[in-house]
Amino acid sequence: MVRYFEDYETGLVYEPDGRYEVTKDEIKQFAERYDPQPFHIDEEAAKDSIFGSLAASGWHTASMCMRVFADGFLDEESSMGARGIDELRWRKPVYPGDTLRVEVEILDKRVSESRPEMGHVRTKLRGYNQDDDCVVEWVALGMHRRRDPDAE
Repeated sequence: MVRYFEDYETGLVYEPDGRYEVTKDEIKQFAERYDPQPFHIDEEAAKDSIFGSLAASGWHTASMCMRVFADGFLDEESSMGARGIDELRWRKPVYPGDTLRVEVEILDKRVSESRPEMGHVRTKLRGYNQDDDCVVEWVALGMHRRRDPDAE
């Protein structure tokens, strides 16, 4: 089912079906390429860190949750990208073996003043691990196609 701008209702919370399994190898590969801090790439060094063991980069955590969001929430026909992200927070570390899921709350929405075929939808995404601990959250400034651009 295609979800257009008009279908989003402020206050609703969606939970896409997808899950993301976090692996040690992926944590290391991501970190080696984008965030090469010892506690993300070296298991021995990570033991002496504040994490106590290998932990995913916050950027990796956000990327994994974005994957669940893109696969399970965004619609390829109506999503028009985003204007940015606000209030990105890493709440808890993510470790190998964790399973991530997301919830998306519709905060507000408005029709674009300059592009009537588009509406802006502000959402809060929260990523959770298998213990229902919030590990990441952000506010997204999404753009979505309108079903009827001529409607008031």
